[in-house]
Amino acid sequence: MSNQTDEPETGSIEVSRVIDAPAERIYNAFLDADALAKFSPPAGYTATYDHADGEVGGTYRGTFTSIDKSDEHSFGGEYVELVPHERIVQTDEFETDAPEMQSEMTVTITLEEVEGGTEVTVRQEGIPKPIPEEDAATGWGMSLENLARLVEVPKAE
Repeated sequence: MSNQTDEPETGSIEVSRVIDAPAERIYNAFLDADALAKFSPPAGYTATYDHADGEVGGTYRGTFTSIDKSDEHSFGGEYVELVPHERIVQTDEFETDAPEMQSEMTVTITLEEVEGGTEVTVRQEGIPKPIPEEDAATGWGMSLENLARLVEVPKAE
């Protein structure tokens, strides 16, 4: 007898970064299609977002395209929980025919005011096994670095 199920194996990661910006600016960026297109793609990619309906039950859809156009993947999901300026919980799925990539992920973004700004923590669960957890963590780290550049208020010299 085998213990195998039809469910693909999945992984999870958690990444945090303190960003020198108010939680409100960061929260709003995560719910804005134009802002998401600017900060979400990892190095070597651009992004477009068809929409980001920032309300519970609302959906979002985006596409990452490699700079050399050799790789493109679309994804989307639904906003499950929104606590203004504190927490976003959303589903996320790749649009693919590959069975090993068809798992619904859950992304939880928490914002906590700390000394020096806002600590942004991203927890992603249900990552399809073909994606190494280290790659997912690296990608989110790049996104948070881009987000910091987008939302941080420049210091006066």
